Amino acid sequence: MNRQTYIAKNNEVKQDWWVVDATDMVLGRLSVKIANVLTGKHKPTYTPHHDVGDFVVVTNADKLRVTGNKPDIKFFQTYSGYPSGQKNFSYRWMLEHKPELLLERSVRRMMSKGKLSRAQLKKLKIYRGAEHPHQAQQPQPFPY
Repeated sequence: MNRQTYIAKNNEVKQDWWVVDATDMVLGRLSVKIANVLTGKHKPTYTPHHDVGDFVVVTNADKLRVTGNKPDIKFFQTYSGYPSGQKNFSYRWMLEHKPELLLERSVRRMMSKGKLSRAQLKKLKIYRGAEHPHQAQQPQPFPY
């Protein structure tokens, strides 16, 4: 009996487009699902060293939720590298002003670190409102 492991090639994989409505979705739980789709772990042809993941379009990012008292006690931290260049923004402020950046950072930190995952992360498109410019790709509703 010949049981060989299937290894997907980059040119053989069909990459689908998914659209996610982030209204009233919890930030962390949504990030896990998006990271799995970007890496291709939802497919039976998953291959760790090839980009077999799909494209994900997230709409209504401004309506994301963070549970508990995390909006007030968790902070988004940036550092420019210069003295006194550190800035802290609460999650509440980030949800109001820059929810795309908050979701992108959450998904990025749930993926592996390396060249492949940086390329996979470019397939994530996040939009604040309900409109997006990817209608030509005919994105399907996200399979929760």
